[in-house]
Amino acid sequence: MNTMSDGTRALRAGLPEPEQFEPALPGPVFAAHFHLSGEPTGPYTYGRDTNPTWTHLERAINELEAPGEPVETTVFASGMGALSAVLLSQARTGDVVVLPDDGYQALPLVREQLEAYGVEVRTAPTGGDAQLAVLEGAKLLWIETPSNPGLDVCDVRRLAEAAHAAGTLVAVDNTLATPLGQRPLELGADFSVASDTKGMTGHGDILLGHVTCRDPELAARVRRWRKVVGAIPGPMEAWLAHRSLATLELRIDRQCTTALTLAEALLKRQEVTGLRYPGLPTDPSYPNAVRQMRRFGSVVSFVLPDRERAERFLTELRLVDDATSFGGVRSTAERRARWGGDAVPEGFVRFSVGAESPDDLVADVERALDAALGES
Repeated sequence: MNTMSDGTRALRAGLPEPEQFEPALPGPVFAAHFHLSGEPTGPYTYGRDTNPTWTHLERAINELEAPGEPVETTVFASGMGALSAVLLSQARTGDVVVLPDDGYQALPLVREQLEAYGVEVRTAPTGGDAQLAVLEGAKLLWIETPSNPGLDVCDVRRLAEAAHAAGTLVAVDNTLATPLGQRPLELGADFSVASDTKGMTGHGDILLGHVTCRDPELAARVRRWRKVVGAIPGPMEAWLAHRSLATLELRIDRQCTTALTLAEALLKRQEVTGLRYPGLPTDPSYPNAVRQMRRFGSVVSFVLPDRERAERFLTELRLVDDATSFGGVRSTAERRARWGGDAVPEGFVRFSVGAESPDDLVADVERALDAALGES
């Protein structure tokens, strides 16, 4: 039933066939081992390999990533577990990997590990499809779009076509968009990867990640990596994640709508510079975003004049938590430069819009800006 709406699909994805007197979503299975006589050929043998609760969640994510198509999802204990599994299960000594130089802050740590294993790493910005220029001879291209925290968007189809013509695998970090915002496999990627800690689960209370592939061989390498390093999610986390998918469309639609409203309000503030939101028609990323994204995400970024006024702005907010994650039902914001590593100004703010009333949230931001910038 491929014509099913996103909301209905998210609500029912991965549920088992109904059984009399059984719950619609079975509870988490806590098991280190399973009864296993004879040959170990069944679906559940040992707790580091498989778990029924993971199975339900992985099937659910399959339906969201590629409705009606045969794909395979592997869930991980965190987004970094998922990211590392793709890169470290595919690259070998002597291979070339292309990363964005403006992506997630932990990517440099992965780069160090790849280089320690004898893998050559090249980098280029996300914007302008600049990774094309360093693609020659690469084993794998890693794309992050929209990029975090700069919110640049590249043309995934264009990069994937060029990469595949050169025999290069393509992975897309889809954390910021979620499958309701864009589907990387439909755009030509070999791997769709996400930190489900963020928008997919949306409540800021679990760590989780996933990798989805069309190619069974690629999926098998990723799954084997999970088994080898033991980067497995707990059954309670997997169950909570599956439970949270039921409200995915409700959350994402509210967040994206409010994010655009907030961006439009910030656009009118002369003291706010560097405003980025892919859903704004004036944004440099808009032409690419409107071609390949169905929703533009919950994150808005902008720059205040300096560190002091950015920190005062964050302190003045009443409905927004100063926290480093994004995609949750409660709005969060942070001065991103406090971590180091991101090439952003001291006054750069990454703002993740939650599910609050748009009027309330915008009013809170306007008031905090006035207070931080010395206006009455």
